Amino acid sequence: MATPTGPRVTCPEVAVSRTLLLGWVLVQVAAVTGTAGVVVPYNLTWKSINFKTILEWEPKPINHVYTVQISHRLGNWKTKCYHTADTECDVTDEIAKDVKQTYAARVFSKPANATSYAGEPMYTNSPEFTPYLETKLGQPTIQSFEQVGTKLNVTVQDTRTSVKRNGTFLSLRDVFGKDLNYTLYYWKASSTGKKAVKTSMNEFLIDVEKGENYCFNVQAVIPSRRTNQKSLESSIECTSHEKGIMKEMFFIIGAALFVIIIFIIALSLFLYKCRKARARQSRKENSPLSIA
Repeated sequence: MATPTGPRVTCPEVAVSRTLLLGWVLVQVAAVTGTAGVVVPYNLTWKSINFKTILEWEPKPINHVYTVQISHRLGNWKTKCYHTADTECDVTDEIAKDVKQTYAARVFSKPANATSYAGEPMYTNSPEFTPYLETKLGQPTIQSFEQVGTKLNVTVQDTRTSVKRNGTFLSLRDVFGKDLNYTLYYWKASSTGKKAVKTSMNEFLIDVEKGENYCFNVQAVIPSRRTNQKSLESSIECTSHEKGIMKEMFFIIGAALFVIIIFIIALSLFLYKCRKARARQSRKENSPLSIA
């Protein structure tokens, strides 16, 4: 039996669906690549430590350049990193003016030869960023420490930030005040069991066992935060009981030597005066008597 032949009939609904699908694909491609081959930036990320703040994004440019704008909620857009071929922009000077504000940024993309580009610049918005709540805390430093008997005193040096006032860079304590705490972790040098104490100041004074050596480090903490509460821990420092004994012995020996030197000087002066007195007496005895 012969197979019937004739013109193929296309369902109108199928044709419309294909057209809509093709249109959707083209829209998505245009959203990613923009017009005239310009790539729209993506993956905008804030990187901030002690208020030193960098905005980063992707991708690396090929035939286009980027321009960054930044603003806080109540401010105007300010242009940074104009027509840059980098994928990062330092916005520290803007956010450091008021670290408690909430900021947003947008990154524009244009062809490198912008004079021949007639289209609208493509851009992407960043997430919002509040420096006071989100900047990471830098690693603190132990400024000094001393173990005397059963007391260990540790002083923490505040990390310097990128916030400047009257030409001077502020410390973490200057910016955060009482919001900034420190945690001291300490343990016997012969043990691994750690203990922790906290303070809202910069100095610890803790009870320890006499004659034992202790190791310790510190960590900056802002308890009121939801994220980025803690800094990296500082480098580890250790006391040395033997060094303390040597220091005391050196002081005792030094004091004894000082007393001996003073005694020798005083004795020398005494002997010198005695010799002079005997010499004068001898001259008087040997001098001829005068006749009136």
